[in-house]
Amino acid sequence: MVLAPLISQLSLVQSPLFGVALTVGLYVICLFFYQKLRWLHPVVFTSLFVLFILVVADIPYENYQLGGDLIFFFLGPATVALAVPLYKNYLLIREHFWSILIGILAGCLTGMFSAYLIVWLLGGSREMFLALASKTVTTPIAVEMVQGWGGAPQLIGVLTVLTGIIGSVCGPKLLKLCGISDDIAYATAIGTSAHGIGTARLLLDSERRGGVSGFAMGLTGIVMPLFMVLLTFYL
Repeated sequence: MVLAPLISQLSLVQSPLFGVALTVGLYVICLFFYQKLRWLHPVVFTSLFVLFILVVADIPYENYQLGGDLIFFFLGPATVALAVPLYKNYLLIREHFWSILIGILAGCLTGMFSAYLIVWLLGGSREMFLALASKTVTTPIAVEMVQGWGGAPQLIGVLTVLTGIIGSVCGPKLLKLCGISDDIAYATAIGTSAHGIGTARLLLDSERRGGVSGFAMGLTGIVMPLFMVLLTFYL
C-alpha cells in the first residue's frame, strides 16, 4: 500500500497498453489454471484480480479504461468470430432450427417478463426496465439499443456482463440440476441467456455446444430488439 501512489503515477499505468496487458495477461493465467481447476471461471477471476490490483495499487479506473476501451472495441470482431464454430455445426443447427428458435423465443420473453417484474417490485423507472430487459443480448447490441433510447451505455454494459458471468457460472449447474443434458437444449439455453460469455465458456469444453450457443446468441440479437421495439410503443 505504501508503493500505491508511486505505482499510480508510472507512465506505463497511464498508457492504454496497461489496461490491455493487465486484462489479457490475467485472463491467460486464469485460463491456464482453469485447465486444472474447472471451478476457476476465467472471466470471473480475471475481473476479480483486475479489481483487486486497481484497488491495492490505487490506480484510477480512468487509467485502466484507456485500455478497456480498446478491449471493448474488439467485442464486435470477437462476436463475429463465433461464426466459425457455427459454420462447422451448420448441419446440426439446420436440423434442429425450429427447436432452437422456440427456445430462443421462450428465453427472450422470459427475460423481458423477469426484468419487468424486478423493476415493478423495486419501483423502478421505464428507462431502468428498458435497460434491464436489454441485458439478454450481447454487449455490443445491448449498448446500441440503449443508446438509441437515450439510456446510459455504462449501465447496460455492466448489466450485460454480469448477466453473462452469472449465466456462465450458474447456468450449467442449474441445467444439470434440472436434468437437461441434450446438447441442443443445453447450448440454446446458455446462448440465449448468457450470450457471449456463456458461449465462450461452452467453447472451452465442446465446439458442438459452442456452435449452437453462438447461433442462439446471434438469433437472440435479432429477435430481442424486435420485441423491444414493439414493447416501447406500449410503455
